[in-house]
Amino acid sequence: MSSATNLQALLREGFAALERGDVETTGRCAQQALQQQQDLVPAHFLVGLLGLHTHERRTAFNAFQSVVKLDPNHAAAWAQLARLYMSEGQVNRADAALRETRRIQPTDPTVLDLIGTTLSQMGEHGAAQAFFGRANTARPQHPPFMLNLANNLVYHGDNERADAIFRDIIQLQPDSPQAHWALASARKATDDSHILTLRTLLGRHRHNPRARAFYAYAIGKELEDLKRWDEAFAAFSEGAAARRETVDYDEAGEKALFDFLQTHYTPEWLAGLPPGEPDNAPIFVLGQPRTGTTLVERIITSHSQVHSAGELQQFSLALRRLSGYAKPQRFSAELFAAAQTLAPAQVGRLYLQSSARMRGNTPRFVDKLPQNYLMIPLILAALPNAKIIHLVRNPMDACFASFKQLFADAYLHSYEQGEMARHHARYRRLMDCWRERFPGRIFDIHYEDTARHLEPNARALIAHLGLPWEDACLDFHLQDSAVSTASATQVREPAHTRSIGRWRHYERQLAPMREALEAQGIKAT
Repeated sequence: MSSATNLQALLREGFAALERGDVETTGRCAQQALQQQQDLVPAHFLVGLLGLHTHERRTAFNAFQSVVKLDPNHAAAWAQLARLYMSEGQVNRADAALRETRRIQPTDPTVLDLIGTTLSQMGEHGAAQAFFGRANTARPQHPPFMLNLANNLVYHGDNERADAIFRDIIQLQPDSPQAHWALASARKATDDSHILTLRTLLGRHRHNPRARAFYAYAIGKELEDLKRWDEAFAAFSEGAAARRETVDYDEAGEKALFDFLQTHYTPEWLAGLPPGEPDNAPIFVLGQPRTGTTLVERIITSHSQVHSAGELQQFSLALRRLSGYAKPQRFSAELFAAAQTLAPAQVGRLYLQSSARMRGNTPRFVDKLPQNYLMIPLILAALPNAKIIHLVRNPMDACFASFKQLFADAYLHSYEQGEMARHHARYRRLMDCWRERFPGRIFDIHYEDTARHLEPNARALIAHLGLPWEDACLDFHLQDSAVSTASATQVREPAHTRSIGRWRHYERQLAPMREALEAQGIKAT
């Protein structure tokens, strides 16, 4: 066998092994191929894909960078680099990598879909839709590409087209947990026809907790649409239990984090720091998920001077990059210990620089990442002229709204009633601490008051931001910009009170949550 033939056989074997998840064989094939020819581009690319598969990000980075050095016209490697850069908050580098893909003008649908995914992470949902559309044209009836396009259409409020695509996916793959869940989430059920299908599919996945979570949450959502409360709760509970099997929630680590914040982030610490970055553009809307953060963001960004930047990870990523923190936990006491010594202006400048692509062309922009509440003292230090808007919601409604929501990779505390309640108590104590230590710096807005009496609360909010009043802020539901959160459907209708007190439909079943809150000193009414 010739050397070239042997290399091709090794590569075929390596890519096939990766396809079936055989990490050892993939690595062996790539290594042997590179030993024979060090500049073999497909072998470096295979190493990059293996690094992604095994979550060895540095290996993936190095491999894809080797690919584009050897072959500057390798669109797939540039697209992978763009996604990796974006995931680390290096937006300018991600943008540069995307420019290379556009220079090359790829036609490979996998590359087109990957570009769309990265653009979505940048908040450029319109551009992303074009790439998702091209991927689907190049490879029609491929469910992963169809799902990305349909989810993008939901973000844009085009539920009718999204609904049709979800149904097409299900025609192609009848047992598609994510497509069924997305279909249930995107429209309101009017009968139980889909529920019957979902229950049959759920029964096939007794040993697959990920699939069970998708199906059970979809069943719960549709049963709630039909006001079949007891059945809905049973489904939500089953979905939460299945999802809890797949996540590693470290409650002791979370408690240590909150204790560290309250012990070390004091007014004296803040007073002893040099000045931060004076830019007043950022507006942070934060709190717990499912408490009205998207509603309030839409009110604010209906103003002509404010742009929605989405849920940015850029502030915490700036802390990680400047401190050299490399552990996989998104937040930890160790991260915040390292962050205490950073130069505030440097943090502020890096945040603004890495957010520039998403902040739009208006004087102000909203960063709506709920978890930014953990970093309020650091925000005050790094961006002293930023505004902080905090959502307050009834604790039982807030906790139940998270419990019944299937999240992607965040809020790992939300899948067990006691864990959810104890987390909520820690959050409330921390917010009480921040208010006491930094008076006048946090604007609380209550979800219930805003839903019931939109105009006076919206006017107070806009006034606090130092903006002139615009009537468009009352017509937030008419915005046509994308919403890439679980609230994508709800915020396209006027403010309503249907979600206030919803937990009472499940008062008996939520007794453990209520008891856990009250044990922490929180009145749960």
